[in-house]
Amino acid sequence: MNHQNEIMIKEDTTDENGLNTMSDQENNKKGLGEKWPEPTVRVQSLAESNLATVPDRYIKPPSERPDQTIIINHQPQTAAINIPVVDLNSLFSGNEDERERMSEACREFGFFQVINHGVRPELMEAAREAWRSFFNLPVEAKEVYSNSPSTYEGYGSRLGVEKGAILDWNDYYFLHYLPLVLKDLNKWPSIPSNIREVLDEYGEELVKLGERLTRVLSSNLGLKEEQLKEAFGGEDVGACMRVNYYPKCPRPELALGLSPHSDPGGLTILLPDDKVVGLQVRYGDTWITVNSHPHAFIVNLGDQIQILSNSIYKSSEHRVIVNSQKERVSLAFFYNPKSDIPIQPLQQLVTSTNPPLYPPMSFDEYRLFIRTQGPRGKSYVESHISPLDN
Repeated sequence: MNHQNEIMIKEDTTDENGLNTMSDQENNKKGLGEKWPEPTVRVQSLAESNLATVPDRYIKPPSERPDQTIIINHQPQTAAINIPVVDLNSLFSGNEDERERMSEACREFGFFQVINHGVRPELMEAAREAWRSFFNLPVEAKEVYSNSPSTYEGYGSRLGVEKGAILDWNDYYFLHYLPLVLKDLNKWPSIPSNIREVLDEYGEELVKLGERLTRVLSSNLGLKEEQLKEAFGGEDVGACMRVNYYPKCPRPELALGLSPHSDPGGLTILLPDDKVVGLQVRYGDTWITVNSHPHAFIVNLGDQIQILSNSIYKSSEHRVIVNSQKERVSLAFFYNPKSDIPIQPLQQLVTSTNPPLYPPMSFDEYRLFIRTQGPRGKSYVESHISPLDN
């Protein structure tokens, strides 16, 4: 194992998106100290206690509850609309139809699936099953990795620090890959015995995939292939992962596994559960249940891509539903900009008739919204739009 990967961070003030950099004093002013505002309750423990209903803290207001027909069936729904599937190997071999399909998906959905992406199916399965084994450990075995709002790194059960907030029906685990100074394998789970080795390889492969995808996104905007990666910070990009565990829910029509939100970062590369659906994407006034293709990754564009493209590309609002029959595990890998560089519309995409829609803001500043307030639809990126000049 590379010694560089075993660096211990004495004062880790990073967040769930691989970012740095606030002092303890600044964290505490924003409510992001070492303690959550209320005692942490593990959703897995609730699910295993044979509850007849959902505790009030997890019941969504009626207007935010999911479609009951989707929940009760527990099967992929046949729908006229689903997110596009892109054959990445065919695209890089010169298939213009695949390139156009991906371009349209970025403009219309902000979501697409990729197949023949270069990551071995065996590695995908090994990573997913390693995490499934971890979450099936007794809660006490996982508590040694318990996280705090100052970093989010480790085993957690909530986003945001608002006291009394309605919570989501999930537990999770955050860990860092890049920059290497934040990659601390001692903060990764050690059980099952192969999990660190599998996740190390998995992370390396998904960083490569993130680089390949940004090249296509750039060229589809009429830019040079490296433009988006350079805007992300070149070789200093950030990368991290949130692993989501959605236990069985006794009243799934009342709760959500993850509330509606758009991702604050760059690209999210999701490895979904291969047996249970759950991800839904907003398309107009409709929630589309995503039926994943075998051995595919689901890719969604984050707010930073929308900002850099000056809203040519869209980040999409999405949420996760739960069910009463099966648990779900999914792996969300984030390929993000460097934390401290200004993110703003790329100059090549700004004209007199298409002025910049967003003022400069570092990712370090931008991600504070979700860290403090939790998932809030697309309110963060929409509130960041520049006021029109009079």
